[in-house]
Amino acid sequence: MFGLADFWRFLWSLLLIYPLVIFIHELGHAFFVKLLGGNFRLMIGRGRQLFKKGPFSLHVMYFLDSYCEYAKLKWNNRLTHFLVHAGGILFNLASVLILNLLISNGYLEERKVFEQFSYFSVWLSVFSLVPVDYGDENYSDGLAIYFVLRYRKWPKLTG
Repeated sequence: MFGLADFWRFLWSLLLIYPLVIFIHELGHAFFVKLLGGNFRLMIGRGRQLFKKGPFSLHVMYFLDSYCEYAKLKWNNRLTHFLVHAGGILFNLASVLILNLLISNGYLEERKVFEQFSYFSVWLSVFSLVPVDYGDENYSDGLAIYFVLRYRKWPKLTG
């Protein structure tokens, strides 16, 4: 049954936990772009821009969408483009692994918030791997990885 306590937990998840998971995902893409000598632009949310610092911008509806795009990499091959497109997934899964290690080694207590964070991180990772063509040459991470590995095509990064 969905009660008042569940509603507050839902709002907490929607407005804080899920945006954090999305930010970690996009940070994974940006990390590999920067590591491999490229430039990136990272946008969190939709609507009117609230804040901009360098390549990072935060928008009013920060919980709706995210976007990371990149320019040429210093090294242009399958491995580098694979890492860029898989970076978000790798960062999400690594964050869950680190969180679980901290809990299992007694540095953090088990809490519902960590369970929600882990759930959204794994959920986003799995759904990012689903091969989807969004149109206008915008692909999910999974389909982009497929194009990189199979056809040596360097799709633009859109998520």
